[in-house]
Amino acid sequence: MKTEPEFDSLVPAQSFDRRSFLATSLGVGFAVATQPVIAQTAIRTDEIGLLAGEIKVPVKDGELVAYRAAPGGLSKPPVILVVSEIFGAHEYIRDTCRRLAKLGYCAIAPDLFARQGDPRQIASIPEILEKITNKTPDAQVMSDLDACVAWAAAQGADTRRLAVTGFCWGGRITWLYCAHNPAVKAGVAWYGRLVGTVNAVTPKHPTELVGELKAPVLGLYGGLDTGIPLETVEAMEQALQQGSAAAKASEIHVYDNAPHAFHADYRPSYRKAEAEDGWQRMLAWFRKNGV
Repeated sequence: MKTEPEFDSLVPAQSFDRRSFLATSLGVGFAVATQPVIAQTAIRTDEIGLLAGEIKVPVKDGELVAYRAAPGGLSKPPVILVVSEIFGAHEYIRDTCRRLAKLGYCAIAPDLFARQGDPRQIASIPEILEKITNKTPDAQVMSDLDACVAWAAAQGADTRRLAVTGFCWGGRITWLYCAHNPAVKAGVAWYGRLVGTVNAVTPKHPTELVGELKAPVLGLYGGLDTGIPLETVEAMEQALQQGSAAAKASEIHVYDNAPHAFHADYRPSYRKAEAEDGWQRMLAWFRKNGV
C-alpha cells in the first residue's frame, strides 16, 4: 500500500513483524529493556500532585475514552487538547499530558481513532493508515475535540483559555481545529502535514484553510523531514500572509537538522536539543496568546 508522503519516514526499510513492532512502543508499552535508544531518551513524568487517568467524554454516538492529566487542587486550569500521531493516545502522548499538567494545565488526549480501531493492536504502519487513519473523518475529529472542551468546562476547567497541540497526524489536526473552533486561543503543530489528498474524509488541508484560521498557530518542522518538503513549508508561510488575521499572526519555525518526529522521545528520530527548544517555544506561544 502506498502511504502519504508525510508518513514515509515512519515506515521502516524492512517490514515489522508483530513482536518487533510492539517492542518499538508504537504498540503496547515502551519495552525499554529491548530498546536501548528508547531506554536512554524516553521521558517519564510521574503523577504526583496530578489528577491523571482515563476519562469518558460524552459524544454524539456514545462515549469517547480520553486521557486527562490536570494539576490537583488547582481550580479552573487552562485547557490544552493534545492530539496524537497515527499511533493513538499511547504512553508518549499521555506523558506529554502529564508534563503539561505539571505546569498547571488540564491536558486532554482523546482516543480519536476509537470507532475505527486500535492502532496499538496493528503491527504494520501501512495497515494503520489503511484501516484506521484514512477512515477517520476530519468532521468526526472536530466534533470529538469539541466534546472534550465541553467536558473540561463541565469539570470546572477554564475553557476561555484553550489551546491545542498535536504531533504528526495530530499536527495537521491542530491546524484544522484552529480553523474550526473560535474559542481556541492558540495552536502548536508539530510537523503536521500541510497538503494531501482531498476526499470525503479529508476535504480540506491546512494550506486551504489559511483564510479560516481563528487562532494563531506555531508550526514546528524539521528541515530533514522527507515527508514534508521545505517547499511545502515555505508555501504555507506565504499562504499564511494572505490569510485571516490569525493566519498572519501565525509563525513557522524550521529546525534545519531535524527529521520528522523529532519530539518523539521514544523513537530514533528524537532530537533532544530541537525537542526541548520546541517545547519552550510552545509554552511561550501559549503564554503569548493568553493560555
